[in-house]
Amino acid sequence: MKVVIIGGVAGGATAAARLRRLNEHAEIIVLERSGYVSYANCGLPYYIGGVIQNKNALTLQTPQSFKTRFNVDVRVHSEAVAVDRAKKEVRVRETESGREYTERYDKLILSPGARAVVPPVAGADDPRVFTLRTVEDTFRIADYMAAKGAKRAVVIGGGFVGLEMAENLAERGVRVSLCEGAGQVMPQMDADMACFLHARLRSAGVDLRLNAKVLGFAEQGGAFTVRTEKGDLPADFAVLAVGVAPDTALAAAAGLATGARGALLVDEHMRTSDKDIYAVGDAVLVKNAVTGAEGAFALAGPANRQGRIAADNVCGIPSVYRGAQGSAVLKLFDMTAAFTGLSERAAKAAGIACDKVVLFSANHATYYPGAQNMTLKVLFRPENGEILGAQAVGYAGTEKRIDVLATAIRTKMTAADLQALDLCYAPPYSSAKDPVNMAGYVIENVRAGCKQFHWHDLPAVYADKDAQLLDVRTAAEFAAGHFPKALHIPVDELRGRMHELDKSKKIYVNCQSGLRSYIACRMLMGEGFDCYNFSGGYRYYAAVVQDAAAEGVPCHPCGVPVRE
Repeated sequence: MKVVIIGGVAGGATAAARLRRLNEHAEIIVLERSGYVSYANCGLPYYIGGVIQNKNALTLQTPQSFKTRFNVDVRVHSEAVAVDRAKKEVRVRETESGREYTERYDKLILSPGARAVVPPVAGADDPRVFTLRTVEDTFRIADYMAAKGAKRAVVIGGGFVGLEMAENLAERGVRVSLCEGAGQVMPQMDADMACFLHARLRSAGVDLRLNAKVLGFAEQGGAFTVRTEKGDLPADFAVLAVGVAPDTALAAAAGLATGARGALLVDEHMRTSDKDIYAVGDAVLVKNAVTGAEGAFALAGPANRQGRIAADNVCGIPSVYRGAQGSAVLKLFDMTAAFTGLSERAAKAAGIACDKVVLFSANHATYYPGAQNMTLKVLFRPENGEILGAQAVGYAGTEKRIDVLATAIRTKMTAADLQALDLCYAPPYSSAKDPVNMAGYVIENVRAGCKQFHWHDLPAVYADKDAQLLDVRTAAEFAAGHFPKALHIPVDELRGRMHELDKSKKIYVNCQSGLRSYIACRMLMGEGFDCYNFSGGYRYYAAVVQDAAAEGVPCHPCGVPVRE
């Protein structure tokens, strides 16, 4: 059997290695148009930032190491330019010499990845405008910065690459402007969680410009200038990171079936519309594990799994890809953002009814030194508590909570199941009731009748003549900022002062984090009041509506700062 693989990196390289482990006698050829067949794509911004200093550290496998260990014929600088499905041949062009030849195959695996999107604006072909997709791109940016002594940069796009580039350039002392055409960065997250990233970027000195679509690049007054909807920005260079598109021109020309944005259609075995051709990675549409709809997931984890599954099927093992849910994590300076499953926006687009809770937790016991704050948002089905999605922003330990919730989503666990999870606990690592357990408790409280309201409900609350706002924080917290017309009764005084409340009104209760207000609601419910707890607390409102930064000091779950 002869297998030709077009494209390396995550999907293609994984498929090649798996094929060899399953079949010692197959002829395996990998065609890679760049000079690197298997490299740490996600590590590229960190080389530019100087975190990774050794060029060789970016390369996971070389053609030589693939040949030595796996007996795979890897041909770099070799671009597949045509596929003849009738003859089962690939036409190959050697990019350095221009020589072309044909290569026969029995089975073909496509792993072409995605290409960086370059918007159709004036000056996009300027040599000072870069994209970051390959190792060669990385070296071009690093070499340009070194040669020109670059001190000012504009990053266009607020996704993974844009945020990581902004961070790494800023860490190198470059003055960075980050322009995002939408109203938030990290579109996979909801805006009320992305706001924490906005605050962290600004606190790190990044000039963040939202709703600032790029209009073009020009030379003005002898300076390279990036023109945006929010003004012109002089810079030494710019990095375009506005997204990626499936690189499927070769496959489409061969007549393979495609779907949204030109991505390849595959079945659960990663087989295309041609029974002898498989496709994996950023170029394919796969099932969303939560909604069941088709979608594209440009992430290394899914690409690796798909490469393995394609290789299994080539070798007669009927492995099945069960879909992706988009689990991902981002480092932004000292902050961590992670998410999995559906956001509110994605749930709405899919027509899925959901509710949400917002929790504020420390990453470990607050009495143990070094505790840091974390905001956790969890989406669930109201009818049964099934977990649909989760987003978290915090510091150490943030991603491990999302990993647990990713597992919960994959296995269709409910909030009641989260309550019962037996998770690791020691003061340096967690609390006896882990934030994941707490999410289960809060969701079940809501489902059992503890009503809540959210920051976006406030206009309706103010418009309701039968509504009464109640703030149960301390006097100092109340003085530092509160909702207009809110009555202030600290939670520890509430039992003796309930007579100050009108039982005919709906009582909307807030504290700093949502914990004390929940306790207050329980007191009020016990006395027959109709009350609502403010989800996420005043701190969440301040971050979302007032653009306040996340607290820099560790806080107790109630939101009160820890005094060490």
